[in-house]
Amino acid sequence: MSSFEQLPKIQDADLKGKLVLVRMDHNVVKKGKIKDNFRIDQTIATLVYIIAKGGKPILMTHVGRPKDKKTGKIKVSIDENVYPIVKYLQQKLALNIAVPEFPCLEDSGYYSLDSSVNFMLNDLKNGKIDLIYLPNTRFFIGEEAKDEMNIFFGKQLAGLADIFVNDAFGSWQPHASTVKPTEYLPSYAGLLMQKEIINLQKVFAPNKPFLAVVAGSKFDTKIAPLRSIIEKVDHLLLGGVIFNAYLAVKYDLEIKGIDPADLDVAKEFVALAAKTPDKVLEPQFIVESDTLDARIEGQYRVHNIKDLKPGTKLNYVLDVDKESYQDEKIKNAILNAETIFVNAVMGFTPNFYEGTEALYKLIHQNNKAHKMYGGGDTLQEFKNLLPGIYMSCLDDEKYYFFTGGGTILTAIELGSPWELASIKALLANKK
Repeated sequence: MSSFEQLPKIQDADLKGKLVLVRMDHNVVKKGKIKDNFRIDQTIATLVYIIAKGGKPILMTHVGRPKDKKTGKIKVSIDENVYPIVKYLQQKLALNIAVPEFPCLEDSGYYSLDSSVNFMLNDLKNGKIDLIYLPNTRFFIGEEAKDEMNIFFGKQLAGLADIFVNDAFGSWQPHASTVKPTEYLPSYAGLLMQKEIINLQKVFAPNKPFLAVVAGSKFDTKIAPLRSIIEKVDHLLLGGVIFNAYLAVKYDLEIKGIDPADLDVAKEFVALAAKTPDKVLEPQFIVESDTLDARIEGQYRVHNIKDLKPGTKLNYVLDVDKESYQDEKIKNAILNAETIFVNAVMGFTPNFYEGTEALYKLIHQNNKAHKMYGGGDTLQEFKNLLPGIYMSCLDDEKYYFFTGGGTILTAIELGSPWELASIKALLANKK
């Protein structure tokens, strides 16, 4: 029996009359507004399924990063609240949704679920409201805690419901709201979680040739999955700051804005890539800018990497020039691939976008490949730069848009989707 067959699924649960705690990944609010509703829309099938089967849903998600890493203080802010999500669901599905409020400790967030939520639970059971949406889980002290507060918050969450459903593929971190309820309640994967896992397995067992495009702002967070990716792919295309660090090390360039720690990690990757020199594709033309803030005429220029001498000092490298994709090696690798995974914005958008736009257009010309895009910024830029193509791809079976690009990279780093903490917790619950 395959691991997917062993996965407890929401279709296996008796939901009628049950209070159903559902972990969503609705982390789409920035400065009090929804920046993209894609992640919400992808979870609606699970929500509708629960209601249709007679379940009483209690939703929760994290939003943003309200916890200060240096001080540990949690800021409960309207900018990172769930109210915009609730409003969107109310308008889209005509549901009566209640959001409980809890006492807030100064600079420490919420200590616990207040007993006042019990009144809402009664209203939910009696049909006076359609669902409850809990406040941002990261407003609670126990959500990311490493001590007994984590267990305490997990038990409190489980105490709200009869069943737990995890539909938050993008929230792979082992936090209280993603894994703890599985220790106390019958637990199941939601419909979106199942769909994401099925498509993630295509990354692990791809049709060949397999091309991966990976970019990022920090090399040290990408090196572990890149070690695994380079073993699986036929070709790897880098972008963003990690490509800058790669270039700086390989060609002995001094590029402004690269963290020295990234250079140290890049040395390791350059040595690894040298063992299979045909795998890493290097865009030949880069865009240097004197400023990060804007694209100012006369203050940016295009360089051919082959013309740069060792020791050359550059200002900020903010994009791969679109001319790079006329290179026959890169063009052929993209157009001949059978599987393409993209978790990349190549330039520093919104001002330096042409490299990303040209890349996505070239990938779209490949009509035979199964094309998978990571969520977050990758998906947002696809939608912003190529809205017509994006809309046509939503119903194209050759395309799949994940809700969490970081989750895929983490799964690749771990060697299997079944090693993700949230999925492991569901499998352990069934056993």
